Amino acid sequence: MLVLAFDTATAAVTVALYEWSPGEGVRRRGAAETVDRRRHTELLTPSIAAVMAEAGAAPADLSAIAVGTGPGPYTGLRVGLVTARAMGEALRVPVHGVCTLDVIAWSSGRDAPFAVATDARRKEVYWARYESAAVRSGGPHVGPPADAAAAGLPVIGEGAALYSDVLGAPGRDAAPLLPSADALAELAVARLSGRPGPELLPPEPLYLRRPDAKEPGPRKKVTPGG
Repeated sequence: MLVLAFDTATAAVTVALYEWSPGEGVRRRGAAETVDRRRHTELLTPSIAAVMAEAGAAPADLSAIAVGTGPGPYTGLRVGLVTARAMGEALRVPVHGVCTLDVIAWSSGRDAPFAVATDARRKEVYWARYESAAVRSGGPHVGPPADAAAAGLPVIGEGAALYSDVLGAPGRDAAPLLPSADALAELAVARLSGRPGPELLPPEPLYLRRPDAKEPGPRKKVTPGG
């Protein structure tokens, strides 16, 4: 089984290719990561091509695609999901979504309760509670950092580092800060091979917040002479 994984829901544009077989287990074939909040569209496709080339693999070799579903800002998140769905349709392979907060939780390896918080902008965070790295117990939510702090748990992720005064997670205590496609691929392979882990989802976005752009309302009637 050859699984291509990528996530664009945060500032990280991260891509990895993993292979799994019953006899040999899990093996990383290639990976690439860039942190750039503004260039998701320009970076994702070349990163995928570079990872496939590093592995000496062709798109036709893929068994499945795993993509981060957020929550995250609309533009960046949409880049990854649209790319994943287009590739899945062209290659006729299944596309599985994974909550981006679950990816960060999984890569932490923690076995005691904690929370994950990422940057939602507007002085807010996306956050969720976890019983362990493999079990989400609440969320995802969006709101002020104080909401995540009210859970009374250690908090990791970029949101925790940005609001360390509220969430109490300075420096290394907040790591990992961003999702890793390595963790995303490992998680997807675990679930696809029948092992426990966070739920695989449809490749649909978890926005949690209405887009800034709104449809214009009906025009007001103008009374003659009014």
